[in-house]
Amino acid sequence: MTDEPPSLTVLVAPSGLKEALTAPAVTRAIAAGVKRAIPTARILQVPMIDGGEGFTEALVERTGGTLHRVRVTGPVGVPVDAMFGMLGGDAKNTAVIEMAAAAGLALVPIGQRDPRRTTSIGVGELILAAVDHGADDILIGCGDSGVNDAGAGMAQALGVRLLDAEGCDIGLGGAALARLKSIDLSKRDPRLGKVRIRAAVNWQNVLLGERGVTRVYAAQKGASPVQIEELERAMENLAERIQDATGIDVAGGPGTGASGGLGAGLVAFAGATLHPRFDLLLDYTDFDKHLAAADLVLTAEGELDGRSALGKVPAEVGRRAAARGIPVIALAGAIGPGSDVVLRHGISAFASIIDGCYTREQAIRNSAALLEQATEAAVRMVAAGIGIGEARAAGRPADAQDQDGPATRQATSPARSNGQPARASRKRRQRG
Repeated sequence: MTDEPPSLTVLVAPSGLKEALTAPAVTRAIAAGVKRAIPTARILQVPMIDGGEGFTEALVERTGGTLHRVRVTGPVGVPVDAMFGMLGGDAKNTAVIEMAAAAGLALVPIGQRDPRRTTSIGVGELILAAVDHGADDILIGCGDSGVNDAGAGMAQALGVRLLDAEGCDIGLGGAALARLKSIDLSKRDPRLGKVRIRAAVNWQNVLLGERGVTRVYAAQKGASPVQIEELERAMENLAERIQDATGIDVAGGPGTGASGGLGAGLVAFAGATLHPRFDLLLDYTDFDKHLAAADLVLTAEGELDGRSALGKVPAEVGRRAAARGIPVIALAGAIGPGSDVVLRHGISAFASIIDGCYTREQAIRNSAALLEQATEAAVRMVAAGIGIGEARAAGRPADAQDQDGPATRQATSPARSNGQPARASRKRRQRG
């Protein structure tokens, strides 16, 4: 007797939930929920490394590399324990860094969230630590930032001097950029000229303007409307001074606004090149191969809202799945204004994982369990839909019931006319 083939092939491809779960942890929770709903499902797991939290560990694990702990200056000026990775295999001289390890929002206590003051200096210290270790190629993931200083702190750590009208250092933080009058690159660490630096960025994020990083993201880092305008003017000043010193225009280039403007700073001060994060990082995953085998895709992020179509994981997953005609369900810690936009980017349906009244702290603490429960509920609905489709295909009336009760009673194994678990037939769907 042979085992029954899996009833459904499900690709789990989420990002992390900011300040709660890394992408691998989210993937495990969703997979557990699928199993609870359809025990026979075949589950393919591809955590979507987008440059944010968990980026370094994911790439090190996938390449058989090593992690290296280092103490750096955190975003509020307090030392934090961070890390960089050295990739394995053919990329053994390549270091990987996630900026969130040194300047992430999770490192900024709620009462100290003020992007006028937070700094990316620890990112520069991580870069130097990787160079000290012998890296000649550095891959930097940009995401989950708690800063809005356009990489000025990073530049200062690398030896770049940012000077005011009196020739004194301007200090740290996004607001200090308003005092910037000149940039001195002469003391920048000379080793950087021999290191290739590539940054994986959200290609939709630009530095300035109505869709610039300050006006889109500074509020979630603690800035008031007045402070947002202050920071925008400071960013405009920095962009002018960068052009004066280097000839580089960072005002509106794709990716320059990534991680509070770190993209612009990496280009101007570290000689980095910016790359759309999924184009760069999918080389390290089996996403496209697994997508071709999937009947259903489940993805997730911390909050779905009007910004989710701007290069976020669910929209990218949806776009790629839609090209193959594969339905996608997105789960989120919260549903915000404008979330319907994702339905125009390949997402078939979306839902919050919060099913009751929780404080923010409670939701974060219980996020894995909430995610598993929400996944089970969503997949049971999918299973019911498959059962209805199979019944109709077999000629049963839509309101007919099996002898042992409604179809929902068998949601863990959707009913077919022959009594076997339903399978999403790949012949029923045309794929590109």
